[in-house]
Amino acid sequence: MIQHPNIDPVALDLGFAQIHWYGVMYLCAFMFAYWILKFKAKKGLAPFQAEQVDDIIFYGAMGVILGGRFGYVFFYGFENFLNNPASIIRVWEGGMSFHGGFIGVVIALALYCKKYKIQIGAMFDMLALAVPMGLFFGRMGNFIGQELWGRPTDGPWGMVFPKDASGLPRHASQLYEAVLEGLVLFLIIYWFARKPRPQWATGALFIIGYGFFRFLVEFVRQPDSHIGFDLFDWMSRGQILSLPMILIGVIVMAWAYRRGEPLSHQYKAIKK
Repeated sequence: MIQHPNIDPVALDLGFAQIHWYGVMYLCAFMFAYWILKFKAKKGLAPFQAEQVDDIIFYGAMGVILGGRFGYVFFYGFENFLNNPASIIRVWEGGMSFHGGFIGVVIALALYCKKYKIQIGAMFDMLALAVPMGLFFGRMGNFIGQELWGRPTDGPWGMVFPKDASGLPRHASQLYEAVLEGLVLFLIIYWFARKPRPQWATGALFIIGYGFFRFLVEFVRQPDSHIGFDLFDWMSRGQILSLPMILIGVIVMAWAYRRGEPLSHQYKAIKK
């Protein structure tokens, strides 16, 4: 049995303001996305110029925040929203959804691509490289904040969370997700993207990989207390939302290989 380190959620207290670890993790996520997009653009491996990265990060941030909040309300708290519509703006009460945030980012960057005449598929592939490490930092924020913990376990890796009134050792599912959806998925996508691939293929791999890893971890993650299991007394809301991702990813991957030429050729064509 392992004891959670019970890290103070406040990373820095300035007296007049407090900086929370969760905010620090969000900042790290956006900083990594900024760095890798800038790096790719300077190497001529992105469908946009390096000076556009600032605006792309801004659009992406707005997509994450708005999509994440709307996604949580509609996917996990729709009944509460119907009873109290004002709950959608109560971000201080918590509640962000990855699936909603991802949809928000896709919509925001699709609008950006349309405005600046950038191929959406090429942008989608860049997004696939930037997002996994953001997930890593986000899940570390969940771990520090002692939220979204796992189901009880009698294994020696079970962790006791001080905020958990039951006192039961649980799977540290936040760390599982940080490793699988973050580090492992990033390494897979980075390896895949080293060679020219059809446009949309790298993005499709991200969707498949995230959906698969999230589906697996949900078997040891504690379901939301107000929802429980949705199907068959074992399938959680997160698994139901991940299955369409896997299916869509497979379809997009097959479509990409049927129609596309290597990305490197397309970038050269864009920059002429």
